[in-house]
Amino acid sequence: MLTGVVQVATTAAQAAPAAPSLQAQAAQQHEAVLAVASGQSAPLAKALGLGSQEKLVAKDAVVDKDGTRHLRFERTYAGLPVIGGDLVVHQKSDGAVKSVDKAVAAQIALPSLTPKIPADKAADQASGNVKATIGQTIDADESPLADVHQVGKAQLVVWATDGTPRLAYRTTVEGVRADGTPSAQILVTDAADGKVLSTHEKIETAAGTGTGIFVGKVGLNTNQNGSQYELKDTSRGGQSTVDMSNSESGSGSLFANTSNSFGDGTNGNRESAAVDAQFGAATTWDFYKSAFGRNGIRNDGVGALSRVHYGSNYVNAFWSDDCFCMSYGDGSGDAAPLTEIDVAGHEMSHGVTAATAALNYSGESGGLNEATSDIMGTMVEWYANLPSNPPNYQIGELINLRGDGSPLRYMDQPSKDGSSADYWDANVGNLDVHYSSGVANHFFYLLSEGSGAKTVNGFSYNSPTADGSSLAGIGRDKAAQIWYKALTAYFTSTTDYAGARTATLSAASDLYGANSAEYNAVAATWTAVNVN
Repeated sequence: MLTGVVQVATTAAQAAPAAPSLQAQAAQQHEAVLAVASGQSAPLAKALGLGSQEKLVAKDAVVDKDGTRHLRFERTYAGLPVIGGDLVVHQKSDGAVKSVDKAVAAQIALPSLTPKIPADKAADQASGNVKATIGQTIDADESPLADVHQVGKAQLVVWATDGTPRLAYRTTVEGVRADGTPSAQILVTDAADGKVLSTHEKIETAAGTGTGIFVGKVGLNTNQNGSQYELKDTSRGGQSTVDMSNSESGSGSLFANTSNSFGDGTNGNRESAAVDAQFGAATTWDFYKSAFGRNGIRNDGVGALSRVHYGSNYVNAFWSDDCFCMSYGDGSGDAAPLTEIDVAGHEMSHGVTAATAALNYSGESGGLNEATSDIMGTMVEWYANLPSNPPNYQIGELINLRGDGSPLRYMDQPSKDGSSADYWDANVGNLDVHYSSGVANHFFYLLSEGSGAKTVNGFSYNSPTADGSSLAGIGRDKAAQIWYKALTAYFTSTTDYAGARTATLSAASDLYGANSAEYNAVAATWTAVNVN
């Protein structure tokens, strides 16, 4: 929650463990069968006569009522992904192989693993190919591309789809179509001559659009139901957005219309806040998937419910495990919905914490709980990179809860809000969790960007240190990887700041090495916020 106690399911859980739902049981069964598939990958590769440099990687598993198993594998060659190397092994209930379906039957044997074109040139060629489509349409239903940019580095792969395996590069190029619909094209180019071997658009659901109060005009994945288009995203676990009609009870009404265009950017149009919420949920899903490989808040592929126009004059937003949903109030006078994108990322990250470390919402653990949501909410804002909401290290800077235009919290120097702690001391655990979170927020900013005065993405910061040290920072992406690893692998419900130091050092060691610059930076940064 932004300003109060996060609403999570605690009473029932303390009274007696709840029986797993049918959906949870199915997820557990799926994980068990997937584990079986992983265990069989090496012997199956040998039985199928794959070469010594080929390995199978379990991707999915389906079990029929009679026990027949369908084990789906991707393939690697010398550690490189093989596009067109996927296959499905069909087994009887006793494990005997019935048949195998291969995407491509060709044997993989490459004369060399050295590309003739360097990765940066391949990426430039891929981006240039997509830019060449500006002013043209890819499909009859698509509008021209604009704002084209490469995402990440070109990845070396083995292209086998056409039956002639060869070394290639895979590059993702994103853009925004003229009608506001996002585009994400994956291009595969020959590593020998740069020839385009394959291109496809990743965004394939109903191409809706929306104009939110904070996100501006954006593309939305919607669901067509008869003549109606619903704010329901089947590509992201069915997550949807409903109108609570300023009530605090009931299931709300799913937003739907016949135009597949939602909101106009004003508070007077009830769909505008829904666009913010739906886009925020989608972006949070995509961030966790892209950054950490996480499949939804609980990592089970199930999308959450977003509830807008919750309550009357409700000046807050919150996450609840009970309904696996998040709710947004409309603010003072029901005139200022709290649907900013870092609020969405913040609240849904409470669900991630609940599904992993389950940090207690009190004392120093509570501060770490709130800080985790501030950290990940900030990362969601950076991931979205919206022109209407330029990413920064401020929390809730657009919702104006204080009434003076100032942010709710500052990560570079938390004490600027008048209440949050910059550094640890023995009293930190006695503060409200939204203020004790300052220590971890400050740690994350310093680890990401370093100390002192600087401008980042047009915003000015001046972050001090408790010991007077000068820190350089390792970048927000690495800092987020370390925090997420600590949260999911080392934090427990009672982790305090000293424990967080130990956990993040363990995470940095796992990710980058015990003698790495990243490890040393984590240690120095905790010292800089007086956690020793």
